[in-house]
Amino acid sequence: MKALVVGGTGPTGPYLVKGLLDRGYKVTIFHRGTHEIPEIPPEVEHIHGDPHFLETIEESLAGRTFDVAVVTYGRVRFLAQALVGKVGRFVSVGGVASYRGYMDPKALNPRGLPVTVSENAALIDNKEEHRFSYLIAQTEQTVMDYHPRAAHFRYPYVYGPRQLIPREWSIMRRILDKRPYIVLADQGLTLSTHGYVANLAHSVLLAVDRPEASAGQIYNCGDDTQLTLHQVVEVISEKMGQQLDVVSMPFSLAHPAYPYTSGPSTNHRLMDTGKIKRQLAYRDVTPVKEALGLTVDWLLENRPKPGGDLEARMQDPFNYEGEERLVNAWNASLDELKKIPFDINKDRPHPYAHPKKPGEKDHRNR
Repeated sequence: MKALVVGGTGPTGPYLVKGLLDRGYKVTIFHRGTHEIPEIPPEVEHIHGDPHFLETIEESLAGRTFDVAVVTYGRVRFLAQALVGKVGRFVSVGGVASYRGYMDPKALNPRGLPVTVSENAALIDNKEEHRFSYLIAQTEQTVMDYHPRAAHFRYPYVYGPRQLIPREWSIMRRILDKRPYIVLADQGLTLSTHGYVANLAHSVLLAVDRPEASAGQIYNCGDDTQLTLHQVVEVISEKMGQQLDVVSMPFSLAHPAYPYTSGPSTNHRLMDTGKIKRQLAYRDVTPVKEALGLTVDWLLENRPKPGGDLEARMQDPFNYEGEERLVNAWNASLDELKKIPFDINKDRPHPYAHPKKPGEKDHRNR
């Protein structure tokens, strides 16, 4: 049996390659060759080419056929077209940003996504509303048009080794730099679906294991347990042995928190993953606290260079002087607000009857 993985060297790629090898497939990866990693075993064949254009895809894969293709990289819509008649099974990966309201909460009334978001929720259907999200949605449709029995997976935010924009590093570096606090928007209570690399790869491999059950299906995926950003900070702080105090302020003011808030607002973006559990019996292979710990370990062993390329992609300036000025001003404003008198009726009666003995009227004289 022959398997093609388009990508293979990103966050979930090595887990997909290993999973296919463990299932007895002879694996080939198709990527540009600019990012080779030691996790790919030597028996895996590499096809180096550009998976972003139809002509380069067709040139690179000319004369090749595969039993299954797992497409995680490049322009999936062109790969779907080029692989017609060349693969027995097409499995692809996209993203959850295709949902209306994911990138712009104001697009929905009431504002923000429902909790939770099922696979049949409305998608962006015009590029004027949000071009990036529209292209993601159109790619899904293209996959199903060319491969009606395909399985397509909507990845959430991915965390773990080799993540290109690791929100965890924003928290970790502040701990390593001995910062006493971290700014969180709206107490860091937002819920947004995340998926650990091994768990997401496991999701995709279930479509290889269950081709009939997953034929023609689109799935949300993500960890079984989702943590708020506040809880993520707690878990990472505990793992690294240093407490970070949380300074909460409104999103409109919490500028230092924007790089690690995982979205353009603090509206919930929680996906419904019930379908993949029902149809493919998905369960996490790595529990979330363990997954965050493994992510911390990997980032400590592969520390990004301060001010380097990765931190530039994260758009986190680690501007501690600015953070201190902001927090000092925020605390001063809170002190002023606390001086405003505001009476609250602390003796509000309980709405339900609580008589003390039989026949006695209750506190509302009933």
